[in-house]
Amino acid sequence: MMSDVRLSVVTVSWMTGPHLMDAVAAVLAAPGVDEFVMVSHENPPAAVAALRELAASHANFVLIETDANLGFAKGCNIGALAASGDLVLFLNPDAILAPGGGEQLKASARMALVRPWIIGARILNRNGSEQAGGRRGELTPRSAAISFLRLDRLFPGLRSLHWEADDLPDAMTEVPTVSGAAMMMRRDDFLEIGGFDESYFLHVEDIDICRSVRMAGGQVWFEPRVEILHFGGTSQSSPMRVETHKAAGFVKYFWKFYPGPLQRLATIMLIAPIYGAIWARVVWLWLRGR
Repeated sequence: MMSDVRLSVVTVSWMTGPHLMDAVAAVLAAPGVDEFVMVSHENPPAAVAALRELAASHANFVLIETDANLGFAKGCNIGALAASGDLVLFLNPDAILAPGGGEQLKASARMALVRPWIIGARILNRNGSEQAGGRRGELTPRSAAISFLRLDRLFPGLRSLHWEADDLPDAMTEVPTVSGAAMMMRRDDFLEIGGFDESYFLHVEDIDICRSVRMAGGQVWFEPRVEILHFGGTSQSSPMRVETHKAAGFVKYFWKFYPGPLQRLATIMLIAPIYGAIWARVVWLWLRGR
């Protein structure tokens, strides 16, 4: 019965930064969370030592240490295979699960009747505003061009890829795409669909699996009653490196799902705007922080 389901949280961490232990503490203290699986990709020695200590003192904390940075998608797949819960919540290592989130996710799972399904949380910035990416439209060459070129600002009739400015629903609402920063599936459905596509090293694997779930006849849900404080940008890796992986992920996604000759041509034409927009954002954030 759904009332007896167990929830495993899977987190993949690589050079996460100062908020890692806060995120870990929040998960371990969260009612409704039955197991916490941490996949550690080459974290700093001090962080690894702290994680090992927690694993030794908490029976529900499973620490998996890899010998290299295997990427986010593969790390999540490793964690899901090791998890014992019926439900798996993939949670970023710099994301804080708000009180009541685990219990609400279990309740929301009872309302998702069409399988496979994905339930995504509302992602918040430090100031309490809703973060971009928590609820999104369908990623297509057209929607990407509108978003990356900011055409919706010039032509208000155009629909942006990001929906965080829309009115906040009162209950779980079906959307095309949610964020992998806080995304839950049934573990058996996740494994049956093949998990995350490991050809994505970092970023866009969440958009990919949302589309795969819908193509399999399932549904993707945005759950506004589950909130996640996502610090973001706390990785000790180079921001340019991280964002370059994101740009490569977008190109890979279009190449995968739009294989027609004209579609491939559109993808090629989008390469420069995608990389340009993403790199420009990195430079802008750097200048703003000086």
